[in-house]
Amino acid sequence: MTSDLLAPLDLAFWNIESDRNPMHLGALGVFSAHSPTAGAHAADLLAARAAAVPGLRMRIRDVWQPLSLSFGSAAREADPDFDPLHHVRLHAPTADFQEVAGRLMERPLERGRPPWEAHVLPGEDGVSFAVLFKFHHALADGLRALALAAAILDPMDMPERRPRPAEPARGLLPDVRKLPGLVRGALSDVGRALDIGASVARSTLDVRSSSALTSDASGTRRTAGVVVDLDDVHRIRKTVGGTVNDVLIAVVAGALRRWLDERGDGSEGVAPRALIPVSKRRPRTAQPQGNRLSGYLIRLPVDDPDPLARLASVRTAMDRNKDAGPNRGAGAVALLADHVPALGHRLGGPLAAQAARLWFDILVTSVPLPGIGLKLGGNPVTAVFPFAPLARGQSLAVAVSTFRGQVHYGLVADAEAVPDLDVFARALTEEVETLITACGS
Repeated sequence: MTSDLLAPLDLAFWNIESDRNPMHLGALGVFSAHSPTAGAHAADLLAARAAAVPGLRMRIRDVWQPLSLSFGSAAREADPDFDPLHHVRLHAPTADFQEVAGRLMERPLERGRPPWEAHVLPGEDGVSFAVLFKFHHALADGLRALALAAAILDPMDMPERRPRPAEPARGLLPDVRKLPGLVRGALSDVGRALDIGASVARSTLDVRSSSALTSDASGTRRTAGVVVDLDDVHRIRKTVGGTVNDVLIAVVAGALRRWLDERGDGSEGVAPRALIPVSKRRPRTAQPQGNRLSGYLIRLPVDDPDPLARLASVRTAMDRNKDAGPNRGAGAVALLADHVPALGHRLGGPLAAQAARLWFDILVTSVPLPGIGLKLGGNPVTAVFPFAPLARGQSLAVAVSTFRGQVHYGLVADAEAVPDLDVFARALTEEVETLITACGS
């Protein structure tokens, strides 16, 4: 049975997980149903197709090979007892997809089996159904998860791509002919690590967050979805400059201000640190396994009452991060995982999980989706809400994607710490309207 070792960042995700802080990604796809039985038919299709997708058969097992650099690591391998019916589940009809998705997102994936699930939720109205996909972050990053999910949806007409040359297998010891370059690279890595460490230390100074964004993990989850017209976002961008992503992040900052003020926590002086993950993988290289992530860290100008000033502040901070590049700064902490031995990840996983709240206050991540229509059993997707893992000690995570002319915000929160997630969801829509008005559009 062949297997391959987890990349360092995958191993980190595998080891920082706990029962109250599962490390899976999620996506809730809502479909328009051609018949009341469309959901049940979709579940049958997903189970039948999953058996033919090699990536969905991969489980993760511990590696305890003595006297090996991989001691304490973990590896992916094909599960000889793989049964799609353990992973694809049909639920009772519901009138609230998000309410069910929240309860399902709080359940950790079974670690002894391939760590993914697809939950089919028929709608009580008989004209819609939803599918909640869950993939462990050690199995797939956002692009890889998209590729795996697409493999069990209806076939798509995609442009032909040249095959990517196979990478040579990694040995336990480096080629001696490459040692001079490796030494230079190691010295460069040390300098980068020191720079990142200093940036993390600086990022914790003179910052006031909010108790609403931090909490002791209850293990409960609540989800919500918000749909925004992409044309509205473009109108704002064309008026004030910057990128679509700048506008979407500024909308989060403004929504946080509204939410904190409405719940009575207050936004004065609040400037939470937002981690903006940056994929170092291009879409055409999504097939190889292993997370390829860095990140930018910015302070969200929640305390600024002027919506256009908030957007300008976000734009300046993002430009500064882009100029420095994804390999520098406090947001690049994920890159340091490459320099931690496997046993260090295993022993230090709980400590690393606890450190998340010291590093950032809220995750705001973008999930790419294809621009073409997606279908399952001929039933078209009408919305896709991405869900990010909730770091230990944090109450709220925001994921965003654009799909066929719309922006979809997917929100995940600790249900006990954020019982009013619907208020924050409404604030996102209100902030877009405020920015449009401020721009005179």
